Amino acid sequence: MSQRPSLYCAGTIALLAFCLLGCGQQGGADKGEKGDKAGQRGARGGGARGGGVVNAKTTTVQRMSIQRTADLSGTLISPDQARVSSEVAGIVRDVLVEIGQEVRVGQELVRLDTTELNLAVQRAESALRQTEAQLGIDSSRSSQIPPDDQISAVRTAAANRDDAHAQLARAQELISKGLMSRAELDTAQTRTKVAEAAYQAAVENVQSLKASLQDRRAAFDLAKKKLDDAVIKAPVEGAIADRTVQRGEYMRENTQIVTIVKMNPLKLRTAIQEKFANLIRESQTVDFKVEPYPNESFRGRIAYISPAVDQATRTFAVEVLVDNPAHKLKPGLFSQGAVLLGRDDNVLAVPEETVSNLAGVSSVYVIDNGVVKQTTIQVGQHQDKLIEVVSGLKGDEILAASNLNELVTGTRVGVGDDEGGPAGDPPGEGGQRRGGRGEGKRGGGEGKGSAQ
Repeated sequence: MSQRPSLYCAGTIALLAFCLLGCGQQGGADKGEKGDKAGQRGARGGGARGGGVVNAKTTTVQRMSIQRTADLSGTLISPDQARVSSEVAGIVRDVLVEIGQEVRVGQELVRLDTTELNLAVQRAESALRQTEAQLGIDSSRSSQIPPDDQISAVRTAAANRDDAHAQLARAQELISKGLMSRAELDTAQTRTKVAEAAYQAAVENVQSLKASLQDRRAAFDLAKKKLDDAVIKAPVEGAIADRTVQRGEYMRENTQIVTIVKMNPLKLRTAIQEKFANLIRESQTVDFKVEPYPNESFRGRIAYISPAVDQATRTFAVEVLVDNPAHKLKPGLFSQGAVLLGRDDNVLAVPEETVSNLAGVSSVYVIDNGVVKQTTIQVGQHQDKLIEVVSGLKGDEILAASNLNELVTGTRVGVGDDEGGPAGDPPGEGGQRRGGRGEGKRGGGEGKGSAQ
C-alpha cells in the first residue's frame, strides 16, 4: 500500500506535463496566426492611405488648336415661294405642270377658255375706234391726238364763227350808211353770238372726247391683258410644290393654282443663344447635317442677323444662305449644325485619362517632387482624346495619368510602367516581416512547451 501514492504522483506529473505541452503549442499557433494577419494588413496598407508609395504613369500639359463653334438647329426654307393665282375667271382647259416639275420664269402653267375674253377685247376695241374717229385719229398711221384747231368739229365751229363776225361787220357798215335796217343788224349780232357759243361747245366736246379716248384705250388694254392672263405663267423659277386645279373646272378670280418654291439657294432659319451675340457676323461659315443624308455635311454662310433677342427663348434669329445646285436639300428639312466662330491656337489641354470627375467637379493630380497635389480645373471643349483647360493650370505641370483612384493630396508617387505596386519593395513587405515575427513566437512557444 505504500507504493500507490508514488504511482499516483508519477501519473499526475505526467498528465500536467502533457497539458503544459499542449497549451504551449496552441499559444504559439495563435500568435503565429496573428502575425500572418498583421502581415496581410501591412500588404494592404502599402497603398496611398497606408502612407506608402503609389506607382503611376505621368504626362505633361499639352497644347492644341481648337475650332470654336456655336451649335444651332433650324429648318430649311425657300427664299422665294410663290402661290400663283388666276387674275381672271374661266374654265380650265389645260394644266401643263405636275408636282415636282421644274419651271422657269414665264413658262406656261395653266390655260383658260378665252371665248368671252376675246369678245370683251373686240367690244373695247370698237368703242375705242369710234372715239378715235370723232377726234380724227387714224390708228393705222398714228395714235397721236391732233390739236384742237385741226379737229373737224372745231374747224367747222370756227368757220361759222368767223363768218358771223364778217356778216356783223358788213351790217354795221351798211347801217352807218343807212342802207340796212336796224332789225337786220340785230339779226347779224345774234348770229354772231350763236356762232361763238357753237365754237365754244365744239372745243368742250373735243376735250370730252380726249378724256373718253384715254378711258377707251385703258379699257381696251385691260381687255387684252385679261385675254393674256388666260394663260397663267410662272412668275419665279423653281419647282412645283402644290397644284390645286384640274382640267374642266370653273375657276374664279384670285383662285390659287400652284405653289412654286425656289430650290437654289435655300435659307436655313435658326436661332442662336444670346451668349454668342458678340461673336456672330455676316458671312461666317455654317456646317450642318440633315436626316436624309446623315453621313454628308452641308455648308452655308450667314446672310441675315436679327438685332433683337427673344426674351422667351433668350435667342436671336439668324438666316443662312445655302447653295443647292443639285437640289438635294428640300425646303422643310430639319437641320443641325454649328457656326464656325474661329480657331484658337496654343490652347492648354490635358489627356482625358488625367482628369477625375466627381459631382460635376473636374480635377487633376499634379506631381511636385514626387508628392501629389489634387488641383481643381475648369474644362472646355473635348477634342479627340484631349480636354481643354480653361483655368487651374499654368502649363508646365506634371500630371498623374493612372491609378487616380488611389491618389490624394500628399501621396508619394513612384514612376513606373506597371500599374501594380510602387517601384522598389513589393507592397505588404512590412506586414510579411511582422508575420515572420509571429512565426518566431510560435517557435518560441513550442520551445517553451518542450522545455516544460
